[in-house]
Amino acid sequence: MLPKLEEIVAARHRLAGIALRTPLLRLDAPGAPAEIWLKLENLQPIGSFKIRGAANAMAVMPPSQLARGVLTASAGNMAQGVAWCARSRGIACTVVAPDTAPTAKVTAIERLGARIIQAPFERWWQTFQDRSYPGIDATFIHAFDDPQVMAGNGTIGLEIFEDLPDVESVVIPWGGGGLAAGIGASLRALSPKCRIYAAEAESGAPLAAALAAGAPASVEHRTTFVDGIGSRSVFPQMLARAQALLAGSLVSTLDEICSALRLMAERAHVIAEGAGACGVAAALAGRAGRGKVVCVVSGGNIDAGWLMAILRGQRPT
Repeated sequence: MLPKLEEIVAARHRLAGIALRTPLLRLDAPGAPAEIWLKLENLQPIGSFKIRGAANAMAVMPPSQLARGVLTASAGNMAQGVAWCARSRGIACTVVAPDTAPTAKVTAIERLGARIIQAPFERWWQTFQDRSYPGIDATFIHAFDDPQVMAGNGTIGLEIFEDLPDVESVVIPWGGGGLAAGIGASLRALSPKCRIYAAEAESGAPLAAALAAGAPASVEHRTTFVDGIGSRSVFPQMLARAQALLAGSLVSTLDEICSALRLMAERAHVIAEGAGACGVAAALAGRAGRGKVVCVVSGGNIDAGWLMAILRGQRPT
């Protein structure tokens, strides 16, 4: 169900020269209930951790599959990861994106040479379940429910442990669950006492509901500036992985996430997207406990208008 440590280590070798080893930065947050550290995946070439999973998945694919071109479903960041890797290999890439995807992310995908199909949210979400899209004959790369994608993501856990071996808690944004599963698998092997949490936003927190119910549960989801995570439900297989690894899901309000984004920009000169600040918001509120807490800043691809509003003390509409 989960990648093994040796598979994650193998992924790290494949990612050499593609994904960066990102820094771990202490956040200057006087009065915070914990010692907060930022794992800066926003510094990756595409502005997101997604390059790790995409590159690892494509590295192990047979040439015959790659020759067909690749297809993925993504709100923006996985699309950029797959498109980046496809461009470097000279193969075609098609992306199914929700019609609510921010313009900044759509533009970035197009800049990388991918073809974009924008679909209503329900049809977009169905693509994850079908692992295909009508009329597209290409090899599907799943954004989260793929062992090679999770192994690539798990390399972040290796770096966290090497840079801060006495870390007590790690907070990881939860979209589909592939990031939490990958990092959780590596840290469970390396640091069994470390508490691993998911981070969600109040605008769509299906994991928290599923963990409380002990089974997938449907929740209300609304589109906000926290566009990289959030949905109406959790895949059953991803819930099983979460139950095996996580100490819980920490849900933050949109106002808390805005405050975290401002603090990161002002004190650490870090520009994050809404999803990337969810873990920081939870840690600042004390939900991740005390001691040394690492928050994974999953990405920095935020719409410029949203960022300007947040820095002015407003919540984007």
